[in-house]
Amino acid sequence: MAEYVCEGALLKCSFGDEESKLKVPVNNRVYIRGNPVARMTDNIPLTNIQAFGNCSSLVNPTVAAATAANGGVLKKMPCVPVIPAPWIEVKTNTTSGSIPLLTTKSKLMCMWAGVIEVKDPG
Repeated sequence: MAEYVCEGALLKCSFGDEESKLKVPVNNRVYIRGNPVARMTDNIPLTNIQAFGNCSSLVNPTVAAATAANGGVLKKMPCVPVIPAPWIEVKTNTTSGSIPLLTTKSKLMCMWAGVIEVKDPG
């Protein structure tokens, strides 16, 4: 059964080499165990979604350029997530301010082809 995702949840990107912690605004109206529950719109890079260490996606132009300069050998570069859309697979029948809540089944897509998933709900 899916759990709701709260402040401090551990996230992992399929192309990042580190996990990061989700930051949830304190003005979100639903709390579990004293922590604000994340909503579908908590997807802002470097505000809600922190960097995931180094990125290995060749779709990322900085990784592609560094790899080309390295003779075609993959050269990871610092992750700067680019999030073009809200979270998907959210709990549509449970909302905060009419915005669906996140669960451990929710996913977020990075423009550089990464899939961001919840590893621990916080």
